[in-house]
Amino acid sequence: MTSSVRIVEITAAETHPLRTAVLRGGDPTRPVTFDLDAHPESVHLGALDEADELVAVSSWMPNPIADFPEHRSIQLRGMATAAEAQSTGIGGALFEAGVERATARGFTLIWARARDSALSFYDRHGCTVIGDGFIDDTTRLPHHVVVRRTETSLP
Repeated sequence: MTSSVRIVEITAAETHPLRTAVLRGGDPTRPVTFDLDAHPESVHLGALDEADELVAVSSWMPNPIADFPEHRSIQLRGMATAAEAQSTGIGGALFEAGVERATARGFTLIWARARDSALSFYDRHGCTVIGDGFIDDTTRLPHHVVVRRTETSLP
């Protein structure tokens, strides 16, 4: 299915319906905006299926991570794939497209606050868990921080 997916840049507002549906359980009263959504270096990506329907979104925001001050870091936030598109490879294609764009822009470390239920996804895409787990204040779900060095930062 991923062969027919197109990855495109979208606006932060265009991410909101999938963020609400997937990350907030469809509850429109729960917030889906992030502080750095409007940052000039933030990039929002969408995956369009063969019918040009937006089926996955992710946001990439410049944000340092205290554990790696030597890196120019970008944070992945709001990664969401529609239920019907999950486990098809679309999320992985979207993630790798974001990594490629971040690398081209000079970021040397990608990090995310990953839901524990998604840790195997991040592991498959070269991420490493760092630190102890925690309960996210917004979702009340268990999370871990994951990191991935970009190709330009590898020895």
